[in-house]
Amino acid sequence: MKIDHSQPLEYSTEQNRLNILGFWIFLGAEIMLFATLFTSYFVYEDRIGSGPSGADIFEITPVLIETIILLTSSFTIGLAVHAMRINRTKAMTVFLGITLLLGAAFLATEIYEFNHYYHVGATLQTSGFTGILLTTLGTHGAHVTLGLFWGTMILMQIKKRGLTPQIANKSFIFSLYWHFLDVVWIFIFSFIYLKGMM
Repeated sequence: MKIDHSQPLEYSTEQNRLNILGFWIFLGAEIMLFATLFTSYFVYEDRIGSGPSGADIFEITPVLIETIILLTSSFTIGLAVHAMRINRTKAMTVFLGITLLLGAAFLATEIYEFNHYYHVGATLQTSGFTGILLTTLGTHGAHVTLGLFWGTMILMQIKKRGLTPQIANKSFIFSLYWHFLDVVWIFIFSFIYLKGMM
C-alpha cells in the first residue's frame, strides 16, 4: 500500500480516496431519503384530523436543547478531525468521545420528547401529520443511534491499533456523516419545529 505523505492521513492512499468518494455518493442517497421525508411532511403537515397540531405539541425547550447539543457536537467532531490531522491522537479521541456523549444526550432528549408526544396523544396512528412527524424524527434519531455505535467502534480501533491511515479514513468519513446529520437537524428545526410553532 503506497502512502502519499503530501496528503492528509485520511486521503493518503488511493483506497482511502475512493472510500471518501464512495461515501459522498452514499450521502447523495441519504439526501434523497430525507428529501422524500420532508416532502411527505409538507404534504401531511395540515392533515391533523381530530389529533393535535404542531402548535399543540411542540415544546421549545427540548427542541432548543437538541439543537444546541447537535451544533456543539458538530464543532467537537471538527476538533477531532483537526487533532487527527496534526497527529494528536489523544486529543482526537477526547473530542470524538465528547461528540458521542453529546449524541447520547441528544437521543435522551429526543426520547423525552417522544414520550411527551405519546402522552398528549400524538402517535403514528393519530393522524397523517403525527405519523410523518414521528417517522421523520425517528429516522433522524435512528441515524444518530447508528452514529453512536460507529463512533464507538472507531474509538475502540484507535485504542487497539493507534491512528493508521485506514482508521483516519474511517474517522473522517464518520465526521462527514455526523455533519450531515447536523445539517438535516437544522432543516428539521427550521421547517418542522419553528414553522409548526407559528
